[in-house]
Amino acid sequence: MRLFKFSRPAPRIAVRLLTLILAITIALNAWTISPAPASATDIRSSPSFREQPKTALPKVQIAGSPPQYLALRSPELLAGESGNSFVTAAVDRVGPAVVRIDTERTVSRNIDPLMEDPFFRRFLGEDLRSMTPRQERLRGQGSGFIIDKSGIVLTNAHVVDKADRVTVTLNDGRTFPGEVQGTDEVTDLAVVKINTKQLNLPTATLGDSDAVKVGDWAIAVGNPLGFDNTVTLGIISTLKRSSAAVGIPDKRLDFIQTDAAINPGNSGGPLLNSRGEVIGINTAIRADAMGIGFAIPIDKAKAIYAQLAKGEPVSHPFLGIQMIALTPEMARENNSDPNAPLIVPEVQGVLVMRVVPNTPAEEAGIRKGDVIVQIDGEGVTEPEQLQNLVENSQIGQILQLKVRRGAQIKEVPVQTAQLRDF
Repeated sequence: MRLFKFSRPAPRIAVRLLTLILAITIALNAWTISPAPASATDIRSSPSFREQPKTALPKVQIAGSPPQYLALRSPELLAGESGNSFVTAAVDRVGPAVVRIDTERTVSRNIDPLMEDPFFRRFLGEDLRSMTPRQERLRGQGSGFIIDKSGIVLTNAHVVDKADRVTVTLNDGRTFPGEVQGTDEVTDLAVVKINTKQLNLPTATLGDSDAVKVGDWAIAVGNPLGFDNTVTLGIISTLKRSSAAVGIPDKRLDFIQTDAAINPGNSGGPLLNSRGEVIGINTAIRADAMGIGFAIPIDKAKAIYAQLAKGEPVSHPFLGIQMIALTPEMARENNSDPNAPLIVPEVQGVLVMRVVPNTPAEEAGIRKGDVIVQIDGEGVTEPEQLQNLVENSQIGQILQLKVRRGAQIKEVPVQTAQLRDF
């Protein structure tokens, strides 16, 4: 017992020994535990957000793998380091070639016939007669774009219609007198030539309107309402919108419809795709439309602008009829009306509503109430379809029309003529 009591450590020594053993145990446990990788959401060991550069991408670290950058692209990155968008790039490419076109023309006003009556001249005085305007200068403004370094400018026919004076102002402010080389009212296209004095002019790149799809970006550039160098953005709303549906039946066009803002003054300016290529020529707006505009497909302009630049007329074959689409249901409804002006065949086709005098249709014997069902063996059901077939023919070409007249079926040959000849 004494030996046992003698061997028991003193209290102070025991405490120190116990502390040392506990410290060694904790150290050995810490040494055997592997350090866990940092969590993807743990940002305590990384620099603060204020310290990171703006262009830095967030890192994701997976256990056992090196740090990786996120593949996310913010709008700023899509725009590029300078912050420019595809719209900016497109406008930078074509904008310098877009011009403003100012026109002037003299209009003669008829004098009030009362002023020629001696009785009224006697009481109203000669001074009042002299104040009556006889001529007036009308000014207009539109847009256009340069398509050739020699100074060929493409625009709308109605922009330069009957103009006595044309002035072309470039994007950089330089002005040139313009000369109208040719116009085509049917397609509303015109070519203006400016004397460049051997200057190197910017030109617009012409695209392919046949490749345009609904939903594509559409960028309109021009000078609406006198505000120069204005750019608006939208999409292609629909394609092949007929001129008759737009409300201008005297044209022969299938328009590109867009919701890019087009206002008076935009006429003649380019409609661009996202690559900065011209896909259309802004031309038509409806007074009752809200955010709807129309453009001539650039492929139509590419087909005829060389003729206009040479001052040559553009061929437009025609027959000389006014027409509407007819369905069997429409025909039955008409025929059941006792006050109907005529009985029409209950078939599907194009109904002739009027034959224009002194035209190929009249000479061929086409009559009001005839229903055209085929042209050269191809069935027709819409007026636009018939018009396109005629437009794509040649002047003087004989077209074989299959016509329903009452219960009869007739083959009527019609020789086309130039539209301007009538």
